[in-house]
Amino acid sequence: MSPAVAEAPSRTKLGIPDRSLDQRMDALKHANDIRTARAKLKKDLKARKASIHELLLDPPEHTLTMKVFDLLLAVPKYGRIKTNRVLNQCRISPSKTLGGLSERQRLELVNYLRR
Repeated sequence: MSPAVAEAPSRTKLGIPDRSLDQRMDALKHANDIRTARAKLKKDLKARKASIHELLLDPPEHTLTMKVFDLLLAVPKYGRIKTNRVLNQCRISPSKTLGGLSERQRLELVNYLRR
Protein backbone atom coordinates (compact mmCIF):
# COMPACT_ATOMS: atom_id res chain seq x y z
CA MET A 1 0.00 0.00 0.00
CA SER A 2 1.21 3.50 -0.75
CA PRO A 3 1.07 6.15 1.94
CA ALA A 4 -1.81 8.58 1.69
CA VAL A 5 -0.79 11.95 0.31
CA ALA A 6 -2.57 14.90 1.86
CA GLU A 7 -4.12 17.14 -0.73
CA ALA A 8 -2.81 20.70 -0.52
CA PRO A 9 -5.54 23.26 0.02
CA SER A 10 -6.16 25.50 -2.98
CA ARG A 11 -5.29 29.20 -2.84
CA THR A 12 -8.97 30.18 -2.86
CA LYS A 13 -9.69 27.96 0.16
CA LEU A 14 -6.95 29.84 2.01
CA GLY A 15 -8.55 33.19 1.19
CA ILE A 16 -5.92 34.05 -1.44
CA PRO A 17 -7.55 34.79 -4.77
CA ASP A 18 -6.12 33.23 -7.91
CA ARG A 19 -4.56 35.73 -10.31
CA SER A 20 -5.24 35.95 -13.99
CA LEU A 21 -2.40 35.68 -16.47
CA ASP A 22 -2.57 39.43 -17.11
CA GLN A 23 -2.30 40.18 -13.39
CA ARG A 24 0.69 37.87 -13.03
CA MET A 25 2.41 39.42 -16.05
CA ASP A 26 1.77 42.96 -14.72
CA ALA A 27 3.24 41.98 -11.33
CA LEU A 28 6.27 40.46 -13.04
CA LYS A 29 6.81 43.60 -15.15
CA HIS A 30 6.49 45.80 -12.06
CA ALA A 31 9.05 43.68 -10.16
CA ASN A 32 11.46 43.80 -13.10
CA ASP A 33 11.08 47.58 -13.36
CA ILE A 34 11.92 47.95 -9.67
CA ARG A 35 14.98 45.66 -9.99
CA THR A 36 16.19 47.65 -13.01
CA ALA A 37 15.74 50.99 -11.21
CA ARG A 38 17.59 49.70 -8.14
CA ALA A 39 20.46 48.37 -10.26
CA LYS A 40 20.78 51.76 -11.96
CA LEU A 41 20.73 53.49 -8.59
CA LYS A 42 23.50 51.23 -7.24
CA LYS A 43 25.55 51.87 -10.38
CA ASP A 44 25.07 55.64 -9.94
CA LEU A 45 26.15 55.39 -6.29
CA LYS A 46 29.30 53.49 -7.30
CA ALA A 47 30.07 56.12 -9.96
CA ARG A 48 29.30 58.93 -7.46
CA LYS A 49 26.53 60.27 -9.70
CA ALA A 50 24.02 59.91 -6.84
CA SER A 51 24.33 61.07 -3.24
CA ILE A 52 23.71 58.57 -0.45
CA HIS A 53 22.73 61.45 1.85
CA GLU A 54 19.94 62.70 -0.42
CA LEU A 55 18.82 59.15 -1.04
CA LEU A 56 18.51 58.43 2.68
CA LEU A 57 16.70 61.68 3.44
CA ASP A 58 14.25 61.48 0.52
CA PRO A 59 14.14 57.91 -0.83
CA PRO A 60 12.36 57.20 -4.13
CA GLU A 61 9.42 54.83 -3.91
CA HIS A 62 11.23 51.94 -5.62
CA THR A 63 13.86 51.92 -2.84
CA LEU A 64 11.52 51.77 0.16
CA THR A 65 11.65 47.96 0.40
CA MET A 66 15.40 47.82 -0.25
CA LYS A 67 17.71 46.80 2.60
CA VAL A 68 19.83 49.65 3.97
CA PHE A 69 22.74 47.17 4.12
CA ASP A 70 22.56 46.55 0.36
CA LEU A 71 22.34 50.26 -0.35
CA LEU A 72 25.43 51.05 1.74
CA LEU A 73 27.37 48.29 -0.01
CA ALA A 74 26.94 50.24 -3.25
CA VAL A 75 28.72 53.27 -1.77
CA PRO A 76 32.41 53.49 -2.76
CA LYS A 77 34.84 52.34 -0.04
CA TYR A 78 32.07 50.55 1.89
CA GLY A 79 32.35 46.79 2.15
CA ARG A 80 30.61 44.32 4.42
CA ILE A 81 32.73 45.06 7.50
CA LYS A 82 32.49 48.84 7.31
CA THR A 83 28.78 48.68 6.50
CA ASN A 84 28.12 46.42 9.51
CA ARG A 85 30.16 48.76 11.72
CA VAL A 86 28.16 51.80 10.55
CA LEU A 87 24.81 50.07 11.09
CA ASN A 88 25.86 48.88 14.58
CA GLN A 89 27.06 52.37 15.48
CA CYS A 90 23.72 53.85 14.39
CA ARG A 91 21.73 51.04 16.09
CA ILE A 92 20.16 49.83 12.85
CA SER A 93 19.48 46.18 12.09
CA PRO A 94 21.18 44.89 8.91
CA SER A 95 17.79 43.58 7.77
CA LYS A 96 16.10 47.00 8.07
CA THR A 97 14.58 48.40 4.90
CA LEU A 98 14.99 51.98 3.75
CA GLY A 99 11.28 52.63 4.21
CA GLY A 100 11.38 51.08 7.69
CA LEU A 101 13.95 53.51 9.09
CA SER A 102 12.72 55.82 11.83
CA GLU A 103 13.47 59.52 11.58
CA ARG A 104 16.13 59.15 14.30
CA GLN A 105 17.83 56.28 12.48
CA ARG A 106 17.69 58.11 9.16
CA LEU A 107 19.24 61.32 10.55
CA GLU A 108 21.83 59.46 12.62
CA LEU A 109 22.91 57.45 9.59
CA VAL A 110 23.19 60.56 7.39
CA ASN A 111 25.19 62.41 10.05
CA TYR A 112 27.51 59.42 10.52
CA LEU A 113 28.13 59.14 6.77
CA ARG A 114 28.90 62.86 6.45
CA ARG A 115 31.89 62.57 8.79
